[in-house]
Formats: sequence, structure tokens, C-alpha cells
Amino acid sequence: MANVVNYFEVGTPDADATRGFYGGLFGWDIGDSGDYRMIDGDKGGVWDSSQTGGGSWAIFYVQVDDVQATIDKAAELGAKVVVPLTDNGPLEFAHLQDPQGNRFGVWRPKG
Repeated sequence: MANVVNYFEVGTPDADATRGFYGGLFGWDIGDSGDYRMIDGDKGGVWDSSQTGGGSWAIFYVQVDDVQATIDKAAELGAKVVVPLTDNGPLEFAHLQDPQGNRFGVWRPKG
């Protein structure tokens, strides 16, 4: 299924505080350790950004058929690449910024 928003992520330099806030507010089950903590199994994630510059963000992800082609098309339309095409084993993803400054992600499963 392509071009569907089906994942979200919160980037934070303080994953424990973020876990406490969103877990307390919404009752989400968020993993308690690691650089990347899944939310309610596979609905979203908390990314500990302290090792990658410490930025904070909340973004949605769109599942696409071809991450690189989507990056190229987005760039033609004025987007900037924030996190380049990344292959983390089971999937590929990238973070982009639209011309108005909004950050979003694109991804595809490899299997």
C-alpha cells in the first residue's frame, strides 16, 4: 500500500521525559530503553536524538513504493533532505522538509 500515512515518530533529546509525557497523557506503552523505542508495538516510535544533534520533532511517515524516487521528486518540488535515505535492515526511510518548513518522513518495507 503506497502513499498512505501509517506511522509517526517523536524525536527528542530526552527520551525518558518524552516517554513519561506521552505515556502518561495517552496511556501509550512505550519501550523503556534504547535509542529507538516503539509505541504500542508498531504504531510509532520515540527516537532518542541526543546522539544525532539533539533535535526535537514530531512527524508523520508516508509509505511509498520507492524512497529514492520520492526524495528526488520532493527535491524537484522544493523539499530539503533532513535525514538522507537510510537502510536499517527491514526498511528504508528518509526525513524531508517541505518548502514551508514542515518535517515529514517517507519509508518502505524491504520484505
